Amino acid sequence: MAIRAGHTAVGERAAALRAAQAALAAEHAAVYGYGVVGGRIGDDRLAEAREGYAAHRARRDDLARTVRGLGGSPESAAPAYALPFAVPDAPAAVRLAAELENRVAAVYADLVRASTGSLRRQAAGALREAAVRAVRWRGGGVAFPGLTERATPATPSASPSGEADGV
Repeated sequence: MAIRAGHTAVGERAAALRAAQAALAAEHAAVYGYGVVGGRIGDDRLAEAREGYAAHRARRDDLARTVRGLGGSPESAAPAYALPFAVPDAPAAVRLAAELENRVAAVYADLVRASTGSLRRQAAGALREAAVRAVRWRGGGVAFPGLTERATPATPSASPSGEADGV
């Protein structure tokens, strides 16, 4: 029984590490995306964009430490990320900010599922923060933030993969 418990603990740690790496990758993408948002957003929401940018940088740095603590090597940021749509103006920048927050919330939901203890509490806090920022950007909420399969009705995708790469 002790051997089985040891394997279970190793498996749980590996799952938490994978989820933390995914959250780190999402934070790298969000930092990049907020750079685009900041370049296109109107002056009336620039402070909000700066706050989102700073929040994601801080979460990114925390996650790098978390990944190291779990025995991993933090993934580096990519030089650039594909945006889910063109961002030519302030309204598109607002939509991008909301989309970034939705995507970050989704990976934190996965981290909540894969972790325990203080890491789980931190992931739940990050999920909550992303959901609140998404509501502010969107002007409305969703029933299950971070759980896209419950938040939106299933529809056929316009692209072969159903998702954009990166951001």
